[in-house]
Amino acid sequence: MLRVRCLRGGSRGAEAAHYIGSRLGRVFTGWVQRSFQSTQAATASQNTCAAHDNKAASPVPKDCPVCSYNEWDPLEEVIVGRAENACVPPFSVEVKANTYEKYWEFYQKFGGQSFPKDHVKKAIAEIEEMCNILKKEGVIVKRPDPIDWSVKYKTPDFESTGMYAAMPRDILLVVGNEIIEAPMAWRARFFEYRAYRQIIKEYFKCGAKWTTAPKPTMADELYDQDYPIHSVEDRHKLAAQGKFVTTEFEPCFDAADFIRAGRDIFVQRSQVTNYMGIEWMRRHLAPDYRVHIISFKDPNPMHIDATFNIIGPGLVLSNPDRPCHQIELFKKAGWTVIRPPVPLIPDDHPLWMSSKWLSMNVLMLDEKRVMVEANETSIQKMFEKLGISTIKVNIRHANSLGGGFHCWTCDIRRRGTLQSYFE
Repeated sequence: MLRVRCLRGGSRGAEAAHYIGSRLGRVFTGWVQRSFQSTQAATASQNTCAAHDNKAASPVPKDCPVCSYNEWDPLEEVIVGRAENACVPPFSVEVKANTYEKYWEFYQKFGGQSFPKDHVKKAIAEIEEMCNILKKEGVIVKRPDPIDWSVKYKTPDFESTGMYAAMPRDILLVVGNEIIEAPMAWRARFFEYRAYRQIIKEYFKCGAKWTTAPKPTMADELYDQDYPIHSVEDRHKLAAQGKFVTTEFEPCFDAADFIRAGRDIFVQRSQVTNYMGIEWMRRHLAPDYRVHIISFKDPNPMHIDATFNIIGPGLVLSNPDRPCHQIELFKKAGWTVIRPPVPLIPDDHPLWMSSKWLSMNVLMLDEKRVMVEANETSIQKMFEKLGISTIKVNIRHANSLGGGFHCWTCDIRRRGTLQSYFE
């Protein structure tokens, strides 16, 4: 069975702890180290208790519409995001650390304003067509409420405008019959949960569990205000040292940094997910689920699903440009690791908040059906060789807002049961 001490990344964790300590003191460094140790101990304990591992978690109510344990069981109900009223986030330090230098002028000029309206209009049409196709495939589709994201808001610690409700995967994580609202890490996304509240209340009334992680203050202390990033070279150097723009001031995480495989849930420490956030999730989900930290050779880690996308039992897409440091553990567990082909998206197509590797950010409708970008013919052929039928949908303009099919959706119900894939 996989152990957290193996998955943690060795010296990267120690380097991150050292960096945190240099900023927040030796006492806090000790807390981070103890947090890692407690995670290791908890997982080791589970490994020695096979009877407990095989014990069923709390049963899901029979009529509950929320139930999903992995990324590939037959999809029955899904939330699909909205591009309506999408706004460019203000160019704050956490946004700068997560975007590419060639777009910084764009953020400086348009922060707080709408994304180009014609582009958004095309993205809206693409997502509507995507919803229609999902319905034709027998999937129930729910949508968040439209909200005016240009409205400025203020807390005791900061002020900002909003962004969008385009990526439910970023803010919602379904584990069994529980919906977990992520606290988020960008100030522009502080109130994003409001767009989903009506839907979640309906699920709650029907028997679902509903948890909101501790909401961070997003005070200045949560961010390294002097985060030294001026070039791609800076990104590579900082990532290799385990340094991130978010500190350990308080828990923060985006749900899209977690990916599920039954009892085992994998997560990366990224620019938007800190160790405190990961530790909160580990304690919250224990003992029925095991949270493992994995890491990648990624110059700008933010969200795991365009780097490491689990698409079936024992089957994972691993980005060749961002190799996983712990990939041998998956191979030894009998998993098949697939390197997706180079994306075909043109260089001149705007990708304001993501890389071209959205091509591997696919949505599995079941083990033998996948929703994939219509223009990405190379990855379509890859899936077909695997015996997986491709459902081709064009969402190029929607890609520009920062996500592929996995990002634009949050699966609410998949027909399946809780299993362990790492015995």
